[in-house]
Amino acid sequence: MAPSVLIVDDEKHTREGLKQALAENYDVSLAASADEAFNLMDAQAFDAILTDLRMPGKSGLKVIDRALALPNKPAVLMMTAYGNIDTAVEAMRRGAVDFLTKPVNIERLDVLLRRALKAKSLEIEVQQLHERLDDKFDLKAIIGESPLLKDIIDRVKKVAQSKATILIEGESGTGKELVAQAIHQSSPRARGPFIAVHCASLSENLLESELFGHEKGSFTGATERRIGRFESADGGTLFLDEIGEISGSIQVKLLRFLETKAIDRVGGSKTIELDVRLVTATNRNLEQLVREGKFREDLYFRLDVVRFVMPPLRNRSGDIPALIAHFIKLYSDENGIPEIEIEAGAMKTLQAYAWPGNIRELRNFCENAVVLHKGGKLSEFDLDPRFRGTPSAPSDAGSPGQPGASQTLSVEQNEKRILREALIKSRGNRTKAAELMGISRRTLHRKLAQWPELDVVDK
Repeated sequence: MAPSVLIVDDEKHTREGLKQALAENYDVSLAASADEAFNLMDAQAFDAILTDLRMPGKSGLKVIDRALALPNKPAVLMMTAYGNIDTAVEAMRRGAVDFLTKPVNIERLDVLLRRALKAKSLEIEVQQLHERLDDKFDLKAIIGESPLLKDIIDRVKKVAQSKATILIEGESGTGKELVAQAIHQSSPRARGPFIAVHCASLSENLLESELFGHEKGSFTGATERRIGRFESADGGTLFLDEIGEISGSIQVKLLRFLETKAIDRVGGSKTIELDVRLVTATNRNLEQLVREGKFREDLYFRLDVVRFVMPPLRNRSGDIPALIAHFIKLYSDENGIPEIEIEAGAMKTLQAYAWPGNIRELRNFCENAVVLHKGGKLSEFDLDPRFRGTPSAPSDAGSPGQPGASQTLSVEQNEKRILREALIKSRGNRTKAAELMGISRRTLHRKLAQWPELDVVDK
């Protein structure tokens, strides 16, 4: 569809001439006055408006004001006679993207229109991107109803509006970066950049250059000036993950930034002042590193203005059903696959599992389940043995009823584990389970009466 352009000019031959010149590439509408233009703007949306400055009645400045008050603001170009440049500058101050002097050069008009429409398109894309980021990383993206998580959400709301430096602690996969992004998206910096750096993935020299940038010739291979992540985050938030892994020299430069809000590029002599909020995260105990002399105490206190401690997933098992539902929908939509159903027995097992990889492990499990089961049902029998607390297939484990089971369990615990695994492997068929264990069906019934929690209904 061709871009829509409204031409506003009280001179008929100018209007008609411009329409004829633009009609091949644009959907052109005409207005002879500001009031007529207002009516057309109320009736339809325009991508661009080209208006004369001086007209009987309301001037072109009124057209600009009305156009830029619309929900979907068009790009506005001003036409003016030679000698009215000061007024044209006023038009641009009000929001016009450019101006042309009369008589209008059609080639220049086409160039300006294309440029203005491209800029408008990019502006819309950026706005849509921000809206998607708001949806993806705002507080609604932190899923769960556990008291531990609700406390974190409440504290995010409180600290987001401040400029305080934040330290987020927690095991790998607990959602530290998600909380950092939620803080950014909930803050006045939300329209600024959010820059994340994973400190452990880079060597000391590379990390220093990555964070602070470098000047041309500052070291071998520095063939040009490079802007670092601090400068890229100006006006926004810089998130440094695995902060406990940084070297002593980088700790010193971080401390200087926190004290002065300024940095120096590697090999540079100019101090660069920045407006950057620093959020850091670690899966290590920084207080312990301070005691061991591996982390500067003064930097630790600068980072630890507000501290969040992310709970491991095993401590919020009540949130697992909601997280699973969220990720199943996410990956079902992403792959165009119907959502799978998690049966009650499987969900109970998943809630009892320790999730050593936390939410990251849960997310991977959900993606795998969606892709492999494609809209079907997921039962307890479909789960990997690790979710049931049994070894996957160690070489010395043996089969149910055979030697090689865990020697750390009591005799009763080990027998219960073997019985449960046999029932699961036989999909609840008691005759087959008894055969796997090398016992009679009658003995199996007796053991199930002794341990009813192990009972699995015959299939």
